[in-house]
Amino acid sequence: MAKTPKKSKSKLWFLVHSWLALPIWFFVLIVCFTGMLAVVSQEIVWLADPAVRANKPDGDVQRMTFQQVLDALHEAKPDMIVGGLSQPDGSHFAVKANVTLPDGTSPTLYVNPYTGAIQGKTPDFNFEAFTRALHGWWLVPFTNGYSWGWYLVSILGLPMLASLVTGLVVYKKFWKGFFKPVRTGHGSRIFWGDLHRLAGVWSIWFIAVISITGTWFLIQAILFDNHITLSSEKVVPVIAREQVPQTQDGSPAPRIDLDEAVRLAGLAIPGLEVSFVSLPSTAYSHINLSGPGWYPLMHQSAAVNPYTRTIDSQFLISDRSALEFVTESMRPLHTGDFGGLPIKLVWFFFGLVLTLMVFSGLLIWTKRTAQATAAALKRGERAPRNLPRETTVEVHS
Repeated sequence: MAKTPKKSKSKLWFLVHSWLALPIWFFVLIVCFTGMLAVVSQEIVWLADPAVRANKPDGDVQRMTFQQVLDALHEAKPDMIVGGLSQPDGSHFAVKANVTLPDGTSPTLYVNPYTGAIQGKTPDFNFEAFTRALHGWWLVPFTNGYSWGWYLVSILGLPMLASLVTGLVVYKKFWKGFFKPVRTGHGSRIFWGDLHRLAGVWSIWFIAVISITGTWFLIQAILFDNHITLSSEKVVPVIAREQVPQTQDGSPAPRIDLDEAVRLAGLAIPGLEVSFVSLPSTAYSHINLSGPGWYPLMHQSAAVNPYTRTIDSQFLISDRSALEFVTESMRPLHTGDFGGLPIKLVWFFFGLVLTLMVFSGLLIWTKRTAQATAAALKRGERAPRNLPRETTVEVHS
C-alpha cells in the first residue's frame, strides 16, 4: 500500500502531460483545415471577384495571344511597362500581367483574354495569399531566410508520417475496413472512433503524400538557409553588347514579338504549353518562356534571343537529375496544383477527410483524457490523507 500514492502521482503527471498536448492537436487541426482551403483558394477568389474571370463576350470570339494581350495593354496605358504575362491553370481565369506604373508601383493586373480589357488588379493581400500564408508559415514574416513559422508547420510532416505507420500497425488487417459502416446509436465515442478509422483507411495514400511532401518542405528550408542548392539549371548569360544589332541612329534593333518567340520555343521543345512569358527588362535580355510539358508536375523553360531568333538556353524535364525529378514534384503533389480543377477537388475532398479525422481523434483523445482526469480526482478525494503506520508494508530487495 505504500506504493499507492506514488502510483497515483505518476498517473496525475501523465494526465497533466496529456492536457499539455492539447494545443498541439489544435495546431494540427488548423493546419489541415487551412491547407484544405488553400487548395481551392484560387477558385474561391474566382467566385468572389469578377475581375479574376475570363468572361467570354457574345459571339464566336477567339482567345487573344500573348502578343495581342500585350498590344492591348500598351494601347490602354502607353506609359506602363509590362514585365510579364501569365495564364493561370484553367481557361476560366483571366490573364495576369505584372506591370510597373509611372508612379513606381508594380501591381498585377487581370486582363480579359478575349477583349484585352483591364478588369482590375490583385490586392496586396487577398484570400488566396492569406490562406496559403496562414497554412504554410502561419503569417510569420520571412526576414533572413525561411521564417520559424515555416519550420513549425513543415515539421508536422514527421509526426504525421509516424502516425500513419503506427496506425497501420495498430489497425490489424486495415484493408477490411474500407467498407465497414460507422455505428450510430452507441454513443459518441464509438461513432467518432468508427469515423476516425474509416477516414484513416481511405486517406492512407493522401496522408503519405502530404506527410512526405511536408517533410520535404522542412528539408528545403534547411538546405536554403545553409546556402545549399540541388538545382542543375544553368544561369543564362545576358546577350553580349556586340550581338545586339543597332539601327542607323544607334538604338537597338526591334525585337521579335511574343507570338514568334512562343512559336520558336514550341519548335525547340515539342509539347511545350507556354503559360508564362517574361519580357526583356533591358536591350540585352532574353524573352523567357515556361510552361508544363508531358510531365504535369514540372515546367520546362526556354530563353529566346529576340534578335537572332535562336534558343540560347533551355531547361527540359529530361535535363533534371533523378534527385531534381523527385524534389521538384513535391510542391505540386502537396498542393494538388497540377491537373486543373478536377485534381484540386480531389485534394480538397481528402483534405476535408483528413481534417475530420484529426478532429475525431481530438474528440476521442479529449474525452478519454477528461474521463481519466475525473477518475483520478475522485480517487484523490477518497484516499486518506495519512495512512496508519501498521498498514504500511516495507519492501526489501
